[in-house]
Amino acid sequence: MVDDANQNPDDPFRGTPFEGMFQMFGASQPDMGNMMSMVRQFMQPYRGPVNYDLARKTARETVHSIGPDPAPSIGQRNAVQDAMRLADMWLDRATALPSPARHAVTWTRDEWVEQTLPEWKSMISPLAVNAIQTMEDSVPDEARAMIGPLAGMLKQAGGALFGQQLGTGLGHLSSDVLSSTDIGLPLGPHRAIAIVPHNVAELAKSLELPETDVFLYVVLRENAHLRLFHHATWLRVALLNAIEEFGKGMGINVESIEERVRSIDPSDPAAIQEALNAGMFEPEATPAMQKSRERLELLLALIEGWVDEVVGQATADTMPTTHALAEAMRRRRVTKGPAEEAFASLVGLELRPRRLRDAAALWGALRDREGPAARDAIWGHPDLAPTMADLDDPLGFGRETESGLSDAEFDAALEQLLDEGTGPDGGSDNQPDAE
Repeated sequence: MVDDANQNPDDPFRGTPFEGMFQMFGASQPDMGNMMSMVRQFMQPYRGPVNYDLARKTARETVHSIGPDPAPSIGQRNAVQDAMRLADMWLDRATALPSPARHAVTWTRDEWVEQTLPEWKSMISPLAVNAIQTMEDSVPDEARAMIGPLAGMLKQAGGALFGQQLGTGLGHLSSDVLSSTDIGLPLGPHRAIAIVPHNVAELAKSLELPETDVFLYVVLRENAHLRLFHHATWLRVALLNAIEEFGKGMGINVESIEERVRSIDPSDPAAIQEALNAGMFEPEATPAMQKSRERLELLLALIEGWVDEVVGQATADTMPTTHALAEAMRRRRVTKGPAEEAFASLVGLELRPRRLRDAAALWGALRDREGPAARDAIWGHPDLAPTMADLDDPLGFGRETESGLSDAEFDAALEQLLDEGTGPDGGSDNQPDAE
């Protein structure tokens, strides 16, 4: 650990995260072999704000360190295919939104990381850009002039640090996810249901419920998510915009980062690795960040609430274990588990629909009052989507919206969507996607 008494008061980096980094590498008797290996890893060239190759490598190493990651068995593959066909029939009775799924795939945890990483890039890059820029801005002008060309190296090191931490978070998250939409975001392949059978089997064991029932319920939820994202073409963009705004509003506590770096024992490579994986970029809450987080939580709650409501309707009279499974899924979604705890601490992004029950009650009340078609038509345009205020009074949604629409105006908007089936751009949301 660096002794404060030995710090140079004239050090231009004093009081910045880079002070501890430079002192760490200049400390007495460090393990230079490990140090140089780490430096080479961080200095490998990459494109973009984050070293995603390092993120992939770290994620896969984390997956293998957690435990077994067996390939799906033939029985599990067949179970997913059978569940897909049954889920389509059941959901067709609960919603008129068509299923875009054309086939089903089964993934290992390692394959979940590999297949979803492209989508994570589009979400994580805005967060990384802001975090690394904030780190750069913490360097005083005199230090910036001193390091000159090294400034680019510092930026590259920041992107590598972020990549390593992202990889650790994704690796841990892979041990918990059940499908490509399990966290409420569309991360899977086009027109495909994607399931992680090993995790589904582990969940069934922990719930002491039949594995076939759990597989079917997970596929029902995956299918419902795909139907919703295919119909509400604006929804994915709205989620990405909320995440980007979250990144722009993020603040970084540079004093906390500096303290963590200075506490590292440079002679202990394991301690260095642990510190790098312990959330060096953990964000500091700001008003802008809180606003975008609330927007993201609202969208996730509306998505999960709708899926909860539709799957509940589809299984009400056909699946004896539906109530136990529905409650288990709600707990999973609103309670942060160890895997997401790791991810949230690394990038500051929590993906929990805290108002899930209120959202499910809202969608159910709207169905009871005006029918399934009216419930689903709300997704036809973002201006019709419920607000946080609506979740405070879920039974009253539709009587008067936040924009001040009267009952007659709201009903007229719904009627137009039901008659025309139009999306936010004036085209039909049910048009087939380009293959």
